[in-house]
Amino acid sequence: MAKKYPLEQLAIIKKKKLEEAEKVLRQKKELLAEEEEKLKTIEAARDKAKKHKQDKLDQLRAALDAGEKTTKIEQMRQYLDIVEEKLKQHEKKVADQVKEVEKAEEEVEVARSAMLKRQRGVEKLKEHKQEWKKELLKEIEKEEEKESDEIGGTRFILRKKKHKRS
Repeated sequence: MAKKYPLEQLAIIKKKKLEEAEKVLRQKKELLAEEEEKLKTIEAARDKAKKHKQDKLDQLRAALDAGEKTTKIEQMRQYLDIVEEKLKQHEKKVADQVKEVEKAEEEVEVARSAMLKRQRGVEKLKEHKQEWKKELLKEIEKEEEKESDEIGGTRFILRKKKHKRS
């Protein structure tokens, strides 16, 4: 009679939980990649705004050096203020997105540690099952040895009886 591993249901449950944890980890990694991609896009927009500001600043300096009219220079300064405000908005967006990326990284780490914990649980159960199998084999060998001894003893007694009759 083959014995069934007593913790088989637990092993199945732990394996399913490990698969779920792996799935969650994959999802969190995908989310992190998306957030990093958003950050790159936002940083590119910010860098474009920085370059635009620098270009306008250079134009203002050139106009000052050329002796442009005060009204034209004042318009350029006002426009530069608007560009500066837009740059600040881009900087804020970048800072906010950096926070989102950091949050996503933390979620990946939490998911990774949960998955590793589940993995250790599955490994421990596998080791336990191997030990259980070894113990089961030892028990079977002992039973077979006992049966063999009983059969041998019975044969011995039968031979002895047979030998006495002769």
